[in-house]
Amino acid sequence: MPSIHNLGLHLDADFHSKVILSVIVLLAVWLIRLLILRLVWKSTTNHKVRYRWKRALSYAAPACLFLFVALVWINAFRHVSTFLGLLSAGIAIALKDLLENMAGWLFIVIRKPFAVGDRVQIGDDRGDIIDIRLFQFTILEIGNRIDAEQSTGRIIHIPNGRIFTMPQANYDQGFRYIWNEVRVRLTFDSNWQHAREILLEVLNRYGGDVVPAAEQGLDEASKMYYVHYQHLTPIVYIALMEDGITLTGRYLCEPRRIRSTESAIWEDLLTAYATHADIRWAYPTRRLV
Repeated sequence: MPSIHNLGLHLDADFHSKVILSVIVLLAVWLIRLLILRLVWKSTTNHKVRYRWKRALSYAAPACLFLFVALVWINAFRHVSTFLGLLSAGIAIALKDLLENMAGWLFIVIRKPFAVGDRVQIGDDRGDIIDIRLFQFTILEIGNRIDAEQSTGRIIHIPNGRIFTMPQANYDQGFRYIWNEVRVRLTFDSNWQHAREILLEVLNRYGGDVVPAAEQGLDEASKMYYVHYQHLTPIVYIALMEDGITLTGRYLCEPRRIRSTESAIWEDLLTAYATHADIRWAYPTRRLV
């Protein structure tokens, strides 16, 4: 049976020297990383460039540290390969979730379902990607308590492993525009034809200018996905409801401009309809008899 001495686990002079050398390597890697970050911070004020350098070093520094320390200690463990094999199997079972998150990180890095700056929805969580790490990615939440998908100010940390089990939506990859709708409800005796013309004119004012860029984006997206739209220009649909006539205006919009364009559209509609006596809004009423 191998003795403790043969396993190389005794605390002799060689062991102490390896510990000291490992500490020196740790300090050296940490100081080099700190020096590079300071040089980057002094050379640029671009937040995106700074973030990329910081993320790259957060991966490179641990990898270099592991490599150098492994070179220091490799001789000490040359006789314990079987022990390390059993140990690694036990660690794999105990750290299943961590390994799943690491696999998710590799998937994100290689397949790039999203990148920093993209607006995404993972399951019920929506937001802008602000950080991607080895075990989790971070989003700045939108929607939820706030209308029109604006920021709530909350930061959500999501384990990387969720990309294997949750549906994902990316607002920025492929086709970079989304459809938004404005619903107008009028009384039955309103001049709905004129109201429809006004609504379509307003929609073209705010949604028509993105059509050329959207057509170009659709051509690019069709190279990767089967994406097809018959119309990209604004359109108005008409529906007859129990309490009036509903005009639904549909137009293309950039995801981060939904609220601003919708507000501008409503402002113009309210102003335009107020000048026409034959266009009347429908709204719930009660009669007491």
